[in-house]
Amino acid sequence: MSNRRERLLDAAICLLGEGGVRAVTHRAVDAAAGVAAGSTANYFSTRDALFNAVVERFSARERADFDDMAARTFPATPAELGRVLAEFARDSAGRNRTLTLARYAILVEAAHEPALRAQLAATGSRVNAWFANWLRLAGSRDPGRDVHVVGNYISGLVLHQLAVPAPGFDPAEKITALIESLIGHRTASPVAGGGAEPA
Repeated sequence: MSNRRERLLDAAICLLGEGGVRAVTHRAVDAAAGVAAGSTANYFSTRDALFNAVVERFSARERADFDDMAARTFPATPAELGRVLAEFARDSAGRNRTLTLARYAILVEAAHEPALRAQLAATGSRVNAWFANWLRLAGSRDPGRDVHVVGNYISGLVLHQLAVPAPGFDPAEKITALIESLIGHRTASPVAGGGAEPA
């Protein structure tokens, strides 16, 4: 039962990533999944129910990918973290392109749907926790703030790469420079005489 449900949701994610929100209908999901007409409606009786389940499914897939990466790497410096996040960005714009496009499509839809906004915020907390922990290990004194700065920068990089693909996309140097600027600002040595940290 769960395998068929996931099959339907994965088909919906492909439609969403390849054609946007308007491409996702119950009939289109049935066709994309290769199942009998009405199958999607049996699981998700309304459009809202379908989209809520799609958000859960692609969030679970993103977390699984991120957890796999997190389990095999422990970046402890800005340069190491820059390389790890660059790998994440390349995967997002490459092998996980459809999944990422689906996320951006849902983000646009969430601008008009408060329920989707709340759901996205809740499902993103686990990934943010990993990012914050990595930033702390790399030297951040305020990982709760820095995770949003770095995360939003990477989102912009990936979006630009999806829209205007650049051969040999490797943003490691840029991401590292951003992390160093954030950490350097927060960990600079105090001015002689006990003054405040330099801006």
